[in-house]
Amino acid sequence: MPATLDRLDAPAARPRPAVTLYYRADGSDKVYAAAVEPRGGSGRYAVTFAFGRRGSALQPGTKTPIPVPLAEANRVFDRLVSEKTAKGYTPAGPAASSFAGTGHAGRATGVLPQLLTPIDESDVDGLVADPDWWVQPKLDGRRTLIRKDADEVVGINRSGLTVPLPAPVAAAVGQLWADRCLLDGELVGGVYHAFDLIDADGDDVRPAPYARRYDGLLDLVDAVPADALRYVDTATTPARKRELVDRLRAQNAEGVVFKHRLAAYTPGRPATGGPQRKLKFWASASCVVARPSRGRRSVELELSHAGRAVPIGRVTVPAGQPVPPAGAVVEVRYLYAFPGGSLYQPVYLGARDDVGPDACTTAQLKLRPAGGDSDDDPAASR
Repeated sequence: MPATLDRLDAPAARPRPAVTLYYRADGSDKVYAAAVEPRGGSGRYAVTFAFGRRGSALQPGTKTPIPVPLAEANRVFDRLVSEKTAKGYTPAGPAASSFAGTGHAGRATGVLPQLLTPIDESDVDGLVADPDWWVQPKLDGRRTLIRKDADEVVGINRSGLTVPLPAPVAAAVGQLWADRCLLDGELVGGVYHAFDLIDADGDDVRPAPYARRYDGLLDLVDAVPADALRYVDTATTPARKRELVDRLRAQNAEGVVFKHRLAAYTPGRPATGGPQRKLKFWASASCVVARPSRGRRSVELELSHAGRAVPIGRVTVPAGQPVPPAGAVVEVRYLYAFPGGSLYQPVYLGARDDVGPDACTTAQLKLRPAGGDSDDDPAASR
């Protein structure tokens, strides 16, 4: 048996574990995440935070604009958490209460993933050249965390609710040598592609740099000879990163993910920037089904804008997949959107049970590039 995750062990003085706090009262449903992250080298740290409405993009910030020694960072972190808990924020508990009476209460785990911030093509060259940024393929699957606790293996979706796992995946995770662990990754069909490690044998490693967490993940996953459990390949040098980006683009893949090798794991998504970023070669959007099309295997879609519903065309539902009912949330891939909202070359990816209608806004849309072909027909997406 491999020894332990020694490389994840911090010295006697350790950063405080990252925390996610929730507040639900008086019509509010808010989340506040905070972490102590290594920053600038030489034993310096920053206290970062992100806050906002649950399920929306979080507004990021820092309590230490200039990195400080670890002892001071821990004091700032402790004071910040105390201030928030004094105002009624609590860890994990409200995750269950926010689903009270919905049938989901028993599935709430209080575990939320770190989400990716979209970037533009203009950002790519700088991230490829910077040795502190690593590159991974962006997979076209379902974001899923997996928690192993002795003989129990549980899937968790991006809303923090327990979800079923394919039997081969659950069996493969059950073979991991760690008695307890929490993985983050993407479920593509019957294969789980792990790309982060959040807990290792009961040790919360969120504050550890991503490079260390990824090494710990390799130690776990590489020891299991099962096709249903894999780790996501990662390019770390400028030459390899450029080759990977170009190859995935040529293969018409969904996109790439950039991750800062020194960053801690912070749940939620900052409004801008952040240590984990995504570039999509194809765009996708979570949409609400306005209504099934009469006599066709297609559904009419809509998004919200300033409180009103905006029609964005229709998409065909492939044979073998059930036609979703009105009000369902579905994921649709497309090349771009016309200014009026219609999607060009939409492809139905499937229903979403981990995204609510409130997240289905026009802010998701990637608009048609300026100077596009004049004969592009919006009706093609209807």
